[in-house]
This record gives sequence, C-alpha cells and structure tokens, in this order.
Amino acid sequence: MTAFEHTTLAQRVLFGTGEAARHLAAEIERLGATAVMVLAGPQESDLAAGVIGDLDVAVRWDDVAPHVPVANARAATAAARDKAVDLLVSVGGGSTTGLAKAIALDTGIPIVAVPTTYAGSEATNVWGMTENSRKTTGVSDSVLPTTIVYDPALTASLPVELSVVSGLNALAHCVDSMWGPRSDPIDRALASEGIGVLSRALRAIKTDGGRTLAGREEALYGAYLSAVTFASAGSGLHHKICHVLGGAYDLPHAHTHAIVLPYVTAFLTPAAPEANSRIASALDSDDAVTGLNTLRTDIGAPTALRDHGFEERAIIEAAQLIMPAIPASTPRPVTVEDLHTLLHAAWAGDVPSKEMFPS
Repeated sequence: MTAFEHTTLAQRVLFGTGEAARHLAAEIERLGATAVMVLAGPQESDLAAGVIGDLDVAVRWDDVAPHVPVANARAATAAARDKAVDLLVSVGGGSTTGLAKAIALDTGIPIVAVPTTYAGSEATNVWGMTENSRKTTGVSDSVLPTTIVYDPALTASLPVELSVVSGLNALAHCVDSMWGPRSDPIDRALASEGIGVLSRALRAIKTDGGRTLAGREEALYGAYLSAVTFASAGSGLHHKICHVLGGAYDLPHAHTHAIVLPYVTAFLTPAAPEANSRIASALDSDDAVTGLNTLRTDIGAPTALRDHGFEERAIIEAAQLIMPAIPASTPRPVTVEDLHTLLHAAWAGDVPSKEMFPS
C-alpha cells in the first residue's frame, strides 16, 4: 500500500512575458510595503531598473556574490534594518535570491523574487551561506519568497552557455528529487514533468540561439517545477556533493551541477530502477544516463570540473568532506572510494557510464 506525507509550500506565482514591472508594482501595493529594498548584482542592474521603474525604493543593494558569503549577508541585513525595510525584492539568479533569503532568515522580512535565470531558489525554503570555505545550508519557511514574479523576457539576455548550465542545474533538482530524503509520488511526478520540459526547452534555446521566447518560457516553467519538487523531496546525494564543491573550492554553482549530474545518476540508477525509468522516459531514452549524455551533447554542456577551477589534488579532501553529508535515503551505500571514482571522472570529463561503478 502507498503511504506518504507531502507538504505543499504556500506561495503566490505570477507568470507573464513582459509583465514583470506591472506584477511587481501590484504585489508591492497588495503587501502594503512602504520601505522596499531591491537586491540586484551589477550585471542585473539594467534589468532591475526596468522592473522597478519609478517605484519608490528605500535601499538598492548590489553587493551580490556566489554562495552568499556570511560577511555579505551581515552587511546587507544591517542595511535593511537601518532603513526599516519591510519588503525585499530580489532581481537576479540564485546568488541574489540567496542573499535575500539570508536577510529574511535573520529578520523575517518577506521576499518578492524576480528570477532572471533558471536557478529555482525562488521556489524553495532552503537557504545557504558560506564562511571559511564551508557552505552551510538549512530549511526555514521564513526564507520562502512570498511571491515569485516570472517573466521570460528577463531571461532573454542570458547567454546560451549560461542558459544551458542554469537549466541543467534546474534539471538536477528534478533528478535528485527522485531519491531525496522526503521524496514521494507527487515529487516524482513533478520531477518527471520538469525533466521533460527542461530538456525540450534547452534544446530549443540552443537551436535558435535563445533569440525567441518560446524555449525560455518553457525553461522558466520547468525551473519552477524543479524547485517545487526539490523543496519537497530535499537534498539528495547530487546536491550534497555540489554544495561541498561549491563552498570549499569556490566552483561556479550552475556549472558544477551541470557537470556532476550524470555521474551521480550513473552511480545511483542501478539501485533505483523506478527512478531510472522515469528519468529515461522524460528524456525520451531507454536509459537515464544515455538520455543525459545525449542531452548534454545536443546542448553543448560543460563536461569537466578541471575546466572550472577544481584541482585533481583536492579529490581526496573533497570526498572526506562529502561523506558525513550523504543522506540516509541514498539508494545504494556510498564509500569514500566511490566518491574518489565519481569526482575523478567529473574532474577529467570522462564519458559518464554505469560501468564506472560496479556494484
């Protein structure tokens, strides 16, 4: 008999191409905010200006960094308190949303998230911060954005290469939700839909160079699905590995997820036949790893961690850091030697295969 407990997070979602400015203004009015803090990194400043328009803003904050360094979070939180901010508006990718979450974690100030990538952080109650080369994550409903304003037009300027890695990061949320610690049938259904949507969207973006919005609309929808299922299922082995690599070695977040994903899938799917079947079907393939390899080739995904700052000599240390974080829900036992094999293959960019990990 099937038995499970599922929690759906309460959140308002506004989706419309070219509607971000109107939707944001309406949300600020609906929430009765009088002192708004806008967070947007330098690269998103023009997008943020277009979304904010002539709205009255109490604080504009652009000191945004990957993996949310604790020092940055403290400085931004102090600025919010100093101006008695009562609403945070984040315009950007996962780093910007993450900084807003860090402020909310300490202050309880609500967030309206306006994503410009496919990171998905906007739809989760997961926060993360980095200090002394170690990334700490946690779960708190206080960091879940009250409202998400999705506007595919805001992703139009995202280069194809960054669209690919950001979309694969979202797809990794779906795959990891197949065996996350709280995974249930609803999560797996949403994840399957998300994988199919994202794979089609990324191929469309790659094919037309991201010039039309059809693929970007699907990618943003897929990113939302991926985040919702990930928030429910929790972090599986893939995310635990990537959080360690990002925090300890300052690797680019989306690239790391894009590269590591097929190796974790190759390791786990022999022990998770249902997950293998779902992932493969969503990718229109006979096998999950084959489907991921084909997708990565089709969209020109990055293949090797060594191309993004990870050094071979760090593999042994990284494996030791990952071991204590491995979830009990992982479908097969994980040894330090398994992690050495996985990390070395991801470092070198070897073609992912199940034969790398004999059972």
